[in-house]
Amino acid sequence: MKFSDILSKSQNELNEMLGELQIKLGKFRFELANKSLKDVSQIGKTRKDIARVMTAIRDTNIRIHTNDAN
Repeated sequence: MKFSDILSKSQNELNEMLGELQIKLGKFRFELANKSLKDVSQIGKTRKDIARVMTAIRDTNIRIHTNDAN
């Protein structure tokens, strides 16, 4: 998932995406504990995607508040 794709989404879409990624990460962790996860690298990739989405949400909030202050 590219950061430029994430920035083009609305605040609601970002929040939904964040929730879905967190659920996906939980499932991966559960599968890892049960030793049924085939590709362990998916955990790291999902964590990075969550960080990208959270950064985009923060960036959007900063832009909104900066525009309100001006």
